[in-house]
Amino acid sequence: MSAPGNDLDAVADGRQARLPSAPRPRRRRVVGLVDTDSFAKWGAHLLSAAPPNWSLELLTVATPRSASPAQLRAAFRDVDARLGPIDLAPPEPMSVDDVVARLQAEPPDAVLVSCIGPVAEVVIDQVTRSVPRRPVLVSGLPGISFPAKWKGVFLRARADLFVLHSHREVREYTAMSTAGGIEPSFALATLPFARPTVADRAGVTRDSVVFAAQPSVPKDEDDRRRVVGWLVETARAHPEWRVVVKTRAGAGEHQTHRETYPYADLVPADAPSNLVVEAGPMSVHLDRAVALVTISSTAVLEAAARGVPALTLTDFGTSRSFINEVFVDSGLEGDADDLVRGRFGTVRPGWMTDNYFHDPEDDDWADRTETLMALRDAGALVDRPAARRSRGGVLRRAWERRNALGDHDRSVIGQVALSIGTPIRAVKRLRRRALRALRRRTAPVVPAVRPGSVQRLRDRDEELVAGRDAR
Repeated sequence: MSAPGNDLDAVADGRQARLPSAPRPRRRRVVGLVDTDSFAKWGAHLLSAAPPNWSLELLTVATPRSASPAQLRAAFRDVDARLGPIDLAPPEPMSVDDVVARLQAEPPDAVLVSCIGPVAEVVIDQVTRSVPRRPVLVSGLPGISFPAKWKGVFLRARADLFVLHSHREVREYTAMSTAGGIEPSFALATLPFARPTVADRAGVTRDSVVFAAQPSVPKDEDDRRRVVGWLVETARAHPEWRVVVKTRAGAGEHQTHRETYPYADLVPADAPSNLVVEAGPMSVHLDRAVALVTISSTAVLEAAARGVPALTLTDFGTSRSFINEVFVDSGLEGDADDLVRGRFGTVRPGWMTDNYFHDPEDDDWADRTETLMALRDAGALVDRPAARRSRGGVLRRAWERRNALGDHDRSVIGQVALSIGTPIRAVKRLRRRALRALRRRTAPVVPAVRPGSVQRLRDRDEELVAGRDAR
């Protein structure tokens, strides 16, 4: 042991005495897989918040609904530099087989599966079966996921970690999964679009009321025409504003959810010139926004994070189908009259902590992913069971793959499964409709139950019907 005087001599000689330091975090390689516009945006921006010791890569999976290059450029705007210039040159879509082959050749520590439900199920299954020393599998849902969605969990049950974005969501999903027989594995992350942003961009004038359009809310043509009518009325009442119908896809582009009646097709020929339909990154539109209007788009949280006044329209009611139950008591609710009169709200502080604006210190998704990667290092990572209990073995898996990937699945067994499964699906649907009709005629009067419980059972029934829209 050296004497204190010797330590002082060492410092005097220019040899700096050093205290023991904590070991540097291990370098990790994490790959993100994305497909549609909303999942591409969520996945890229979630990874942008990853710890600095993570080396990041992002791949686009080829599916019937893969985002276009223009959609990807918009989705990848302002992502972390570790992902490379993907906003300028988005990665070309790759088949699932090519993606898995790439992961086999160089297995990463973790994979973020940011894809729609049926595709996520196929990818998670194939990685689990095919990649040696399989990576940690992380998944989740983009945007607002309240109330809890059984479909979302059902198709991603084998993921090691499921990322959610509010304390309220974590509670709801944990309760629902436990009741459905799935072991909860939910982590918390601040919604990428609800993070505080930098100051206004220099030289940009705020002159726009931005309507965040959604492909399936509302679904009916008449309802969507009503919305357009309110926007036309707003533009006429406020010629000093640009009223922007902000769309997420152009002609021929796909979205996470199917859009039957695009708003661009519903704008009347005599609409005022200050009503415009535009695409592009939401962040660019919010730079110019005096207010954000929607029915339930996640963009309202992006606006609130920037301090932009907002309005969630309740003219069609508040329900699960409109994805707007979460905004009750938020301070953002209003109707068409509020829109036309220019009355917008700000988020109530009491609502924020439990709903998307929690303390960033509460986020645990990265730490929990690190813990799972350490288990993988030790050979102790345990495969999670699937929620799907259907029979059929290899042929059933081939059917699910074909259903998810469409013509991007060129396997022979996929073609065989399609030829066998299509008539079986048709028969099952007819049988299900007949049974429902019979139940309606013969059902006795029963005590009322919680609407949420009924919806969860209905979702489970529908989830077993291939071909449905699923997140």
